[in-house]
Amino acid sequence: MAVIQHEEQVHVQEQPELTLGEAADQLAHSLPGHRVEILQGRLTVTPPADVSHALALSWLGEEFGARARTVGLRLVQGVGLWLPSGPEDYAIPDLSVVEADIKDAHVMKNCYAAHVFRMVVEVTSTNWADDLGPKVEDYAQAGIPVYVVADRKHDQVLLCTDPRGGEYKNKAHHKRGTSFTVPDVVGVEMELSVDRLLDGDED
Repeated sequence: MAVIQHEEQVHVQEQPELTLGEAADQLAHSLPGHRVEILQGRLTVTPPADVSHALALSWLGEEFGARARTVGLRLVQGVGLWLPSGPEDYAIPDLSVVEADIKDAHVMKNCYAAHVFRMVVEVTSTNWADDLGPKVEDYAQAGIPVYVVADRKHDQVLLCTDPRGGEYKNKAHHKRGTSFTVPDVVGVEMELSVDRLLDGDED
């Protein structure tokens, strides 16, 4: 007796490969509370901040925000900055001093053009190497006038100014127990305490 074998062909549809931007969007939706960025063509994910990180930003927001508003500037958190380092590159600084008309500079997603940013502040966490490496390069290439890093890894504050030729020409490290003046280019007169930037409003 002959046996007839029937082969059923199953067509498996290949899933299209995600772009870096699409992968970033998926991660942002699947990891609420995490910060997803694309730096120099590399996808990065930062977990939620700890209390000291949050306190530092809260203190700066309270002390700096009111003064910024009096000169026509705004203080924003979690707003994306479109970067020139790659076609889909963007960063989400912890805190930024921006022009009041920032809404007119929208590029895409939650990201805005670099020319409306006067100062960017990062408080380091587990991703401290990005804040002290790629972001220094990226923000300089974007022409951000002032970049401040509250470097909790090394217990100091890094102040970067004068972006020219894709790099910051001036970099100053400030130790605990000292303070520094916000550069004039920002447009806000204020002394920033290194201890406060590192610890927030803790005594």
